[in-house]
Amino acid sequence: MMGKHDAIAYPPRGLCREEAARYIGVGTTKFDELVSTRKMPKPKRIDGRVVWDRIALDAAFSDLPSEDEENIVDRILSSVGR
Repeated sequence: MMGKHDAIAYPPRGLCREEAARYIGVGTTKFDELVSTRKMPKPKRIDGRVVWDRIALDAAFSDLPSEDEENIVDRILSSVGR
């Protein structure tokens, strides 16, 4: 017997560590580093589970500098030292 089909398909709001890392496109070690440097949000606790809010991950990811922005910062910092 097949289970009920969910007519509303939606992504989960809470993600485990591995899912959160995969969601933003990095491995778990890099994800842990991003969380510890506050570039990614801390998790929420739901009883004994630790989960990351997908929407908070989206916001943090949007705040990360793009490659062009990093290059601009590098150029500014290197010109200050001259």
